[in-house]
Amino acid sequence: MELNYKKICSGFLRGLPQRTINVIERRFGLKTGKRETLDAIGQNYEITRERVRQIAEAGLAEIKPKAKAHENIFADFSNVLESFGGIKKEDIFLDILAGKKFRNEVFFLLNLSGDFSRIGEDDSFYSFWTKSQSVVDSAKKAVELVSAKLRVENKLFSINELFALEDQELGETLGKKISDNVFASYVEISKEIQKNPEGRLGLKNWLEINPRGIKDKAYLVFKKQEKPLHFAQVASLIGQLPFPSERKAHIATVHNELIKDDRFVLVGRGLYALKEWGYAPGLVKDVIIKTIKEANAPLSKEEILNKVLKQRFVKQNTVLLNLNNRDYFLKDSRGKYTIKEA
Repeated sequence: MELNYKKICSGFLRGLPQRTINVIERRFGLKTGKRETLDAIGQNYEITRERVRQIAEAGLAEIKPKAKAHENIFADFSNVLESFGGIKKEDIFLDILAGKKFRNEVFFLLNLSGDFSRIGEDDSFYSFWTKSQSVVDSAKKAVELVSAKLRVENKLFSINELFALEDQELGETLGKKISDNVFASYVEISKEIQKNPEGRLGLKNWLEINPRGIKDKAYLVFKKQEKPLHFAQVASLIGQLPFPSERKAHIATVHNELIKDDRFVLVGRGLYALKEWGYAPGLVKDVIIKTIKEANAPLSKEEILNKVLKQRFVKQNTVLLNLNNRDYFLKDSRGKYTIKEA
């Protein structure tokens, strides 16, 4: 049978001074569903935020002895928390305990029990609930270990792949074996380790996790397709990425981003590839010059065509026209080409 947490919370408040009831209801969002700050409540009553905090704390102190009458509820909360190794990210924990219907009421009840500790959000971790500092220490050690592993591997993992990769080292570091369920609870409190929309984990500053604009999304398209693409194709494929976007990737915008970003190389008419794949930037003549310089010897027409056409998706005649430009290239008595010295 589903518990009526709203009715249970009303029972706890019964008998308190009306102003105390109002302050607690507003602080925990028990009436409107919206939790209010100390400042907002203080302005309404024309008192300081510190006085609001004192009123709320005094009310909770008076209520807490009543919590023993509902030990079964707190035991259930505890069992759920222990099933995750004694730690759980706050929004997930509240959803498990109460769904969307009684989140604020369950949050209020957790604050009544002396067995549960809420660790507030900071720069490194999201808000979470626990019952033990030693569990918090273990979770933070695990997060540090996983973050270091991700930096070394420099690629995305599923939660199961990461657990399999770290299982032995985690046991040695923590002095105990943990389950995959507990491992997931440790990782999810971290702000450094995040999921992409496909559920794969990486570091928050990776563009696979948080792409910054069109250029990063274009890069992801190339990485996924693993081949040169026309800029119009790139624009279309950006729209198929799982990342949320407020605006459509227009073809002209994508083209401009590809031109400006040195991660991309123009390898044909409107065709781009990634520089990291070994494509050299520049015009066809620049590629020819680079090819001859790397050979450190005169090259035949066939040798040059073979190498340049691996770098540029153009017709042979385009390469030959550039090669016959005597401002840049000279042909020796053997029919081989060298670079004309300035």
